[in-house]
Amino acid sequence: MSISRREFLVLSGAAAGSSAAGLAAYSQTAVNLYGSSEFYWPPDRALPVFPEAFHLDAADLSALDGDQQGLLVSLQGIVNRTRPRLYFYWGTDPTNLEWLKTIHVPYTVTTEPWSLFERYRSEVRGAIVYDPNLPDTINLATTLAGVHNAVIATADLANLYHLPILEDLRGRFSNKLAMYQYALKNVWPNLTKRLVTAISPSTTQTTANVQWTTLLKVTAPITDGSNKATYTADLSAFLDKPSVYVQYQDAYSNTGWGPSVSQVTVTADGNVIASFQPGTDAETPFLFDPDSSQIASGGWRFADGTNYFIYKFTPPVGTKTLTLSTLMWNQYFVTATSTQPSYQVVNPLFRDYIVATRAPVFWLDPNVAEEAALFAQILQTVEPNTAYLGWFPNGDEMSGVTLCAQHSTVVVAADDLYNASVFSGVRALIKTYQPPASIPQLSNKIYLSLTMVEGDNVQYDQHRMRQMWDDPTRGQVPLGWSISVLLFDIAPAMLSYYQQTQTQNDLLVAGPSGAGYTYPVMWPASTLPKFISRSGAYMQRTGMHTLFAYNRDNSTDLPLSSSLVDLYKRNTPGLEGVVYNYETTSQASLIDGLPVATLLGVNDAPSGITELASIAASWNGTSPLFVAAGLESWNMMPADAKTLVASLGSQFEVVRPDVFFKLLRQSQTNQTKK
Repeated sequence: MSISRREFLVLSGAAAGSSAAGLAAYSQTAVNLYGSSEFYWPPDRALPVFPEAFHLDAADLSALDGDQQGLLVSLQGIVNRTRPRLYFYWGTDPTNLEWLKTIHVPYTVTTEPWSLFERYRSEVRGAIVYDPNLPDTINLATTLAGVHNAVIATADLANLYHLPILEDLRGRFSNKLAMYQYALKNVWPNLTKRLVTAISPSTTQTTANVQWTTLLKVTAPITDGSNKATYTADLSAFLDKPSVYVQYQDAYSNTGWGPSVSQVTVTADGNVIASFQPGTDAETPFLFDPDSSQIASGGWRFADGTNYFIYKFTPPVGTKTLTLSTLMWNQYFVTATSTQPSYQVVNPLFRDYIVATRAPVFWLDPNVAEEAALFAQILQTVEPNTAYLGWFPNGDEMSGVTLCAQHSTVVVAADDLYNASVFSGVRALIKTYQPPASIPQLSNKIYLSLTMVEGDNVQYDQHRMRQMWDDPTRGQVPLGWSISVLLFDIAPAMLSYYQQTQTQNDLLVAGPSGAGYTYPVMWPASTLPKFISRSGAYMQRTGMHTLFAYNRDNSTDLPLSSSLVDLYKRNTPGLEGVVYNYETTSQASLIDGLPVATLLGVNDAPSGITELASIAASWNGTSPLFVAAGLESWNMMPADAKTLVASLGSQFEVVRPDVFFKLLRQSQTNQTKK
């Protein structure tokens, strides 16, 4: 394949040719740096580049339990560090196999995953055994596995496969804080200062045939909080076993207004045995399974759609009467059982990358005081502009991103990224340009741009975006696609696929908010320029000249300052404009000559149709109006964007975000001249 002057293969930190000599030079550089063919990490790269993948042994791990998956995925990290050779997938997500077929690396699929363990076991020295009674030791074991070229395992698995136990973490720590403090003092000082990771140590495995009894349930949809009250339920029927499990879920899972719970109290024979507000330290002993529930900034826990959360209460032996009181509102559905509904096993996802890079990994809640303090202490030990790969407990996104920003750390949502140690070693063609779009003559129209949000999330880029991108209606209407520029490092083959298959109606948009998800306003003034400079460099490398940014203080959206806009302008040659935040209106303007616009948040096609019709009705038609809309990517597909566009009247003209910015600049310039 010939490569134009504006295209190159991702090799190290700079453009390189496709010759065999170039590949050999890259491989030799890695050997010289590390004494083996380990990953290459030049100073101008946010994340390391792994040795090139030439052939992959693949297997479906769906039939294995989480502890077995954890062992094999940690093996994958050790093996792939020197040359990516192992690719694991779960049959429940078809995108895993789609990518295996897309990346153009020869592969062999086996139906016997443990045969791959036998094939590669000589590359590991033994096992790090974690403590099943303290799941967070799985995270410490993962880092130690990377350090010692080992796998993580239960004691039983280590014995079953005759693995020498290099370190045994059972019974060594009283709680998770003590364990992470030990790691911070004794393990992490010898590790990289350019990368930290954060994933849940364990995941939930459901117990079969659990019978749930309904306690409380709304009788009609309610989304305005008008039914806020304290509701009481009798749990005495569940005293046949030591503990009772209470589950809160959404009574109408298709509308997104599940239960909001702000206080829970349990009494045993009239004595209080539990009383807490969700999100506080007092809740922790009783929160059995948070699933994907979230804590609201107002101090309540909610679970929308198919999400839920479960509390576990253990009354004193001999209790006769057990009573639950819950202050809650909206679409609650509360059930209970005395059978343990699930148990915790290793969360294997992304663990291969952590092992391969020997990275620190933790799981601390930025909304819990003691954990947040340790979280901040950890961030103080790394270099400015370090990437925090993973996510946050309880979905505490805004407080977590804010805390990271205050410590000059960028977030890369990666906790559900599969096979990162493979994708980081797949070479792919990366373009430094995008298909041009025609620019209509400026007239009195409502110019509308549509941008899919969530692109900073590399696991979204791997899974949900691939599903959306392969929608046959994609390309039928102009659409911006936010995407992580850091795919250039961690998954260039994914970025290349989107580039190679985009139409003239598709525009890849960097963000938010550049080379990682962050709130620039929260950064120290001394370190922010380096982040902006790196963002500009990655946008140049990936051919993106429009930016989607968030500028927040926790959950409060803030406007872009002229100083911040100037930083982006100076460091991003050819920057065409910035869309930012996700609000109830779209305001478009020029800041120091650069077009910017807040995003009108559109959560689904029906609400978007209504909102845009309202905007059209209030428009006076005497001058162009510019509206930038952000489409909620978890709810909408290209087909929904097409439906939205089809509903618009003739006063609208839908354009790509880059065209939107060119017309906005022209319109604002014309007004200035009048």
